Amino acid sequence: MNLLEKDKELIWHPFTQMLNSDPVIGITKGKGVHLFNENGDSYIDAISSWWVNIHGHSHPYIAQKIHEQLLTLEHIIFAGFTHPPAVEICSRLSNYFEGAYKFFISDNGSTSVEVAIKMAIQYWNNIDKPKTKVIAFENAYHGDTFGAMSAGARSIFFKAFDPFLFDVIHIPVPTPGNEEECYKKLSETIKQKDVAAFIFEPLVQGAGGMIMYEPEALKKCIQLCQDHEVICIADEVMTGFYRTGTFVATDQTEMQADIYCLSKGLTGGTLPLSLTVCKSFIYDGFLSNDMTKTFYHGHSYTANPIGCAAALASLDLLEGEETQKRIQEINQLHLGFAKEINKLENVANISVRGTIIRFEVMTNEETSYLNPVKKQIVDYCLSKGILIRPLGNVVYILPPYCITNNELEYVYEHLKEVVQGL
Repeated sequence: MNLLEKDKELIWHPFTQMLNSDPVIGITKGKGVHLFNENGDSYIDAISSWWVNIHGHSHPYIAQKIHEQLLTLEHIIFAGFTHPPAVEICSRLSNYFEGAYKFFISDNGSTSVEVAIKMAIQYWNNIDKPKTKVIAFENAYHGDTFGAMSAGARSIFFKAFDPFLFDVIHIPVPTPGNEEECYKKLSETIKQKDVAAFIFEPLVQGAGGMIMYEPEALKKCIQLCQDHEVICIADEVMTGFYRTGTFVATDQTEMQADIYCLSKGLTGGTLPLSLTVCKSFIYDGFLSNDMTKTFYHGHSYTANPIGCAAALASLDLLEGEETQKRIQEINQLHLGFAKEINKLENVANISVRGTIIRFEVMTNEETSYLNPVKKQIVDYCLSKGILIRPLGNVVYILPPYCITNNELEYVYEHLKEVVQGL
């Protein structure tokens, strides 16, 4: 029995209808921007393997640092203990946040959001000002755990769980032309004086369709919330680590969130790790001789030293001049491609933000995750050695920073070719 046969016999894949699902591709090796199947065929990873891989696959420097850490300390309980990689990664990342912040380490993006929401709600309880409401944007996606699902838009992803999700007030996204409606609903909601937190995906809504909006619009939302003592949670799981051109997307607003959620690119796509970064006033709200005010949250693998070592190695690469230059170059190439595909009659709503480009392929079906044009685009691109995963008829490119100009142009060429033929 070969790899794919064993997979079909044993494995249940994420976000996949397993009945009559498309054939799985067995990947046995990765190198740089390329992935290789069991037959040696290669694919350009144009979406960074679910947006996590920022330096390319099997990066030797990250692998070396992981190897060194494995020979030193592989894991230790993080309640009552600490270790150098955890302290060092938090110390280095603190330089990217102005003022005093505390770092809570966990395992994945959904969990970092779960932690943030719990922090915000318990904070108000701890200081004897209980608040019960949370505000989020329409169309949001914050993860798959119950708190994260509650903050996200009600959709096909979560339909079965609707009765179990807590109420969240969803307001319009401040996309161009929609700003005033957003501000009005936000202002009306926070005047109720029972809002604990406002959670948002800054500047780019990821799984909801890579919907983009302007920094000035988000700035006004954050300012409005902070003026009314509403904790602002920036879900930077996808947008962090220069994906939008700045270290975190919120930097472009010249405002600071009260809590940041970081994951995905944190370890360069090598190991699961996440951070929930909060302002010190929130942390201080948990300091008490009353043990009921403790933040009772944690996981067996919290602050795993190997994951922290991978994050440190990724940060070394990220801060390098070569990576910073590539981030700017990818943005310029995306802008050039945007002008090209803007000429196509069946392409609309093109947006570029940092290293992300997205556009919609117009069909007889509505724009949605279930739009069937996705399969045609995916199949064609795979036949040309390109890995992409459109959100229905929303096509996006979000490549590792190591992708070359020629490789990116190859992706552009074949995306344009398939879209023209639809």
